[in-house]
Amino acid sequence: MDSATLATFPFLSGAVSMAERLGADLDSLLDGVAYEDARARGKQRVVEALRRSDVPDVSLAGSEFDRLLEIMSYTYARMIVSLIDDRFLTKRYALAESVRLDRNLGHILKGGDEDTVISVARELNVSAVSTKKGLMMPFTDFLRFSSRIKSTEWKLVNTEVFNGYVYLPGPSFCRVLQNALQDRLEEELPFDVPSEIADMLNAIIPPISEELEEMKNRYSAEGMGEVTADLFPPCMRTLLANTQNGMNLSHSGRFALTSFLHNLGMNSEEILLLFAQSPDFDESKSLYQIRHITGESSGTEYTSPECATMKTHGICYEPDRLCASEKINHPLVYYRAKTYMQKRDAKAETSE
Repeated sequence: MDSATLATFPFLSGAVSMAERLGADLDSLLDGVAYEDARARGKQRVVEALRRSDVPDVSLAGSEFDRLLEIMSYTYARMIVSLIDDRFLTKRYALAESVRLDRNLGHILKGGDEDTVISVARELNVSAVSTKKGLMMPFTDFLRFSSRIKSTEWKLVNTEVFNGYVYLPGPSFCRVLQNALQDRLEEELPFDVPSEIADMLNAIIPPISEELEEMKNRYSAEGMGEVTADLFPPCMRTLLANTQNGMNLSHSGRFALTSFLHNLGMNSEEILLLFAQSPDFDESKSLYQIRHITGESSGTEYTSPECATMKTHGICYEPDRLCASEKINHPLVYYRAKTYMQKRDAKAETSE
């Protein structure tokens, strides 16, 4: 691969080889005048990941050394994330780098360069192949990296499978690779940073940590009010737990949880606090979606999906014995039934 491609995808093994070939070393990256731009770009990668869940692209039309600086900025960013060692930041950074991957792979595919996409895929442990029909991958790789995408169209039964390989249109293929990189980064980070290196980064860590804490404090998940999560049906408990654990929900999952919480009486600001725990959180977009679902901006107040719809969208998780009752056909019915049972049991204990 050429140096511009390696700088675009700095996690590739070829990027490491390029850095070694050009004599880049850790001491120079941490303190050398020539690598000042790499340090600034590395900090930018982390800050923009925190603020926007994305890493902005930079021009790679310069010299080979300019491209080396881009590669080294990735190393620098990883050290910052590892030193801060915060789960929310780690997941948000992993998402941001993988979003950048998705975007740039899309540009490459539009240019007709399937070979580069296949090479990137294979370094992410996806055994991609090019056929007359287009790009394909083993169904096992597809299942491994698409399992978090709950939309119906991503189910294996709704894809084209040939001799154990799944055909995916270009955008979908790139989306799977986005998940593959995100998983890889979340597994690799944080790593142990030697104390002497940590000391050299002391000056830049506090401002980023402070911004991180301000974001987390601003969106602390303390908006449950009178709503009792213990009475939620398993589907909503799972969606809520995933959100609070920093996992991304599918569109159908976000709609179901938002409308359910609104139907229980939570306002848009309280619901927003819950979604703020997700690594792809964007305040303006999330608030727009929430206000649309709650009817504040659309004029139409939506009710959460019934159980049959939840099953269709693959977000009916671990139904319990109460779910199996013929009378329980909607998450709100489950919640009301649980509330009644709790009050009944409390009254029985009081009368004993």
